[in-house]
Amino acid sequence: MAEKIATAFNIIYHKINIPMKDLVVSALTDQNREIPDSLNAAKDKNGIPYTYVPFRNGIFLSLAAAYGESRGIFNLITGFNVVDTPDYPDTTEVFVTRMEAAINQGTSSSITGQRFRIHAPLIKKTKPEIIQTGLGLGADYSYSISCYRGNEVPCFACPACEIRMKAFKKLHMEDPLVLRLKKEGRL
Repeated sequence: MAEKIATAFNIIYHKINIPMKDLVVSALTDQNREIPDSLNAAKDKNGIPYTYVPFRNGIFLSLAAAYGESRGIFNLITGFNVVDTPDYPDTTEVFVTRMEAAINQGTSSSITGQRFRIHAPLIKKTKPEIIQTGLGLGADYSYSISCYRGNEVPCFACPACEIRMKAFKKLHMEDPLVLRLKKEGRL
């Protein structure tokens, strides 16, 4: 879907395969681990979501910094939001601040003074607020996927589907993805 959206907006798109399943253990990277069927069943005894991928956002930001530094791009933009915080430790404001400092220390920025900046414009927004922001910017949610099972057709049970359904319900609108899939006869 990212490629489809990038193409529609004439944005340069680079696909990078990162073998996360070979690096970390998580319900999102290991097909042998079960995705929770609700928010209530989503956490282990320590309060860590089964869907947490260890340091995933740190890995992504590190790769983005390497890519950006090589091309003179010093603004990194994330989609972290309050729904994930504080359950996912790599989506918090503290993480963003410290990761930005680590990137600036561990790249040529520490020599040149050209500083990286990590932008997290959604970090304090709820899912309904994020959807409203996107709608205001013309986002086409009929091609956005949230389901933790990774399929275009949502499972309607996992925590990500549950959060998305509740957000659209709170906004008194049907999810545009669901509408499109119904129209295509896939739901």
